[in-house]
Amino acid sequence: MGLDHTATKPHDRMAERFQEKLSSVNALIRARMASRHAPRIPEVTAHLVEAGGKRLRPMLTLAAADLCGYVGEHDERLAATVEFIHTATLLHDDVVDESAQRRGRATANLLWDNKSSVLVGDYLFSRAFQLMVETGSLRVLDILANASATIAEGEVLQLTAARDLTTSEAIYLQVVRGKTAALFSAATQVGGVIAGAPEAQVQALYEYGDALGVAFQIVDDLLDFQGDSAATGKNVGDDFRERKLTLPIIKAIAKADADERAFWKRTIEKGDQRDGDLEQAISLLHRHEALTETRAEALQWITTAKAAIQQLPAHEVRDLLVDLADYVVARVN
Repeated sequence: MGLDHTATKPHDRMAERFQEKLSSVNALIRARMASRHAPRIPEVTAHLVEAGGKRLRPMLTLAAADLCGYVGEHDERLAATVEFIHTATLLHDDVVDESAQRRGRATANLLWDNKSSVLVGDYLFSRAFQLMVETGSLRVLDILANASATIAEGEVLQLTAARDLTTSEAIYLQVVRGKTAALFSAATQVGGVIAGAPEAQVQALYEYGDALGVAFQIVDDLLDFQGDSAATGKNVGDDFRERKLTLPIIKAIAKADADERAFWKRTIEKGDQRDGDLEQAISLLHRHEALTETRAEALQWITTAKAAIQQLPAHEVRDLLVDLADYVVARVN
């Protein structure tokens, strides 16, 4: 079943299918982000949680559990867990990146301060662990604990690699596998585990989430240079201004002549950015077909994701997950 552009978006159709479950997940999130002693915690959390995110990661958990025939409520706890981990990493990310905008709104660190963002992020991580323990599954705990460590590792690796022009595509992939794909793959994998699915299906769900997560981040990096600010909630060129060495730039640097290399060294490594530099950067990306090649790479990951999910039994949710994979790259013109 291919992507039907006239139909509603796949994640909207998923939200419709899991409407009741998502309501329970949202109620759980609201209940668990409460704090009797520190009112700032729910204030900061609500600002981000209710900013209109798509709840993509929690939906992946619900979809994986449903696809594997799960009946119960542990999938809701795990979906809330995944959203708490995601929200915690966003709070920490915005401090590290000194971001001013997230989902089209001012970031928590801008509205409150860095200390509040970091500490509330820590609180949400702790809440996530309390929730996952309630499922009583050591395997689930193992998967999500490993994912949390991998996410932190990916963020630290990005710190050292982000402004180093010698950063390779392999290092970039390692960063992406950590900071983005780890939570996608954990979200799908725990859905299968909680449903007691056969090991081959749990592995296929992991592979789907991993490939989808890598493609998702690559497309995010592309959208930074050719996205619509109204749709993405980010300004075009934010990654460039934050001196992030993303895949399109890594590809352009690999083909750069001496003058172009000097431009990247000045703008990314040294942070000496002037008027017109973003336009010059985008022009170099087009000259070396870096954006086209990056999109092709995202498509390869989507092919991997779709091949993995096809290993699961035929099911309406499996078709939705295939459509979701197609949609990830369809976001880029």
